[in-house]
Amino acid sequence: MNAPLPAEVLKQHVIDPEICIRCNTCEETCPIDAITHDANNYVVDPDICNGCMACVPPCPTGAIDNWRLVARAEAHSVHDQLGWEELPQEQAPPVAAGAEAAVAEPAAPQPAAAAPGAAVPPWSAAHPYVNLYTHKTPMTATVVGNYRVTGTDTDSDIHHIVLDFGELPFPVLEGQSIGILPPGLDAQGRPHHARQYSLASPRDGERAGYNNLSLTVKRVTEDHAGAAAHGVCSNYLCDLVKNDKVQVIGPFGHTFLMPNHPGANLIMICTGTGSAPMRAMTERCRRRIESGENGKLMLFFGARTERELPYFGPLMKLPPDFIDINLALSREAGQPKRYVQDLIRDRAAKVLELLADRNTCIYVCGLKGMETGVLDALRDVTVQSGQDWSILHDALRREGRLHFETY
Repeated sequence: MNAPLPAEVLKQHVIDPEICIRCNTCEETCPIDAITHDANNYVVDPDICNGCMACVPPCPTGAIDNWRLVARAEAHSVHDQLGWEELPQEQAPPVAAGAEAAVAEPAAPQPAAAAPGAAVPPWSAAHPYVNLYTHKTPMTATVVGNYRVTGTDTDSDIHHIVLDFGELPFPVLEGQSIGILPPGLDAQGRPHHARQYSLASPRDGERAGYNNLSLTVKRVTEDHAGAAAHGVCSNYLCDLVKNDKVQVIGPFGHTFLMPNHPGANLIMICTGTGSAPMRAMTERCRRRIESGENGKLMLFFGARTERELPYFGPLMKLPPDFIDINLALSREAGQPKRYVQDLIRDRAAKVLELLADRNTCIYVCGLKGMETGVLDALRDVTVQSGQDWSILHDALRREGRLHFETY
């Protein structure tokens, strides 16, 4: 008599709603559209997911890297996952009588387009701490400063906000981010999810030796299409005053990190509030300028006008032998439109010199649309020198030397 057939068990990919900060990175990364979301959760469709793992490395929190063994016929549906407030407890997989369960592995992964940047940090990056504080156990920070850093005569209302953590530990590194929990409820009557913001200050604080950090926040009053929109968290942050209390989670990020070895070169490419991590890295280097540890710093910074470029005044006071600054202004009166990719091509000789040095790391931060332009410019500069961009691009990714943080 034949033994009963073993139960088919699925290794189901799920996202932890308690850690997820709803940054949309996983959905954008998934090559087969297996990830979707509503106002509550980001979820993985078990009928589509093939376990290709493309979404796992880019996730800043690790919420994406969760799995549950379930009977395939009882897989957690998209509908069920959208209603989760926490992951279900892991259960022992069902076993047919007299037989061991056979785990159904995901279907063979389909080839996916390579991510534009690295999935690993620079080899010398300091060890990051992540997820020390979560939605269930947030940290309370105190506002000690809130300053507008763009011209008051412009529509671009960008603020530099300083948060102090008192005596409680909140260790961070340049390139990491935090989550802010805005007060109040969403349209469904649930507490707002956290919004993610990159740090604009170095590891030893906005003020050296203090347990604080800073953020660069733009007040959102319209969407990308130009329609009126009210950014819940950005307006909350921009309206804060000294001594207000803020609920913070994180820190997040384990790849977009500054190299930590002497002589490391930085090529920083950013627009608007994408300047936050570049400011953190630049300030880290400025504070150790007398130590002789710094390599070469090159900045490509884009904005519509000088008045809309955050930190313009302090930036222009930095000595030229410390940082090579290239400003791309797209709507400055009386000047031709210039974008960061244009300036990369203009400075091809210097860019090539830095690319030839394996101590060079490249960081790109800003709107998602800038990725293609930057990559095209780097490719053009490389090809014009007679080199193979595909080989260099692969090496930059593999060695953790090309990083993107776009939104």
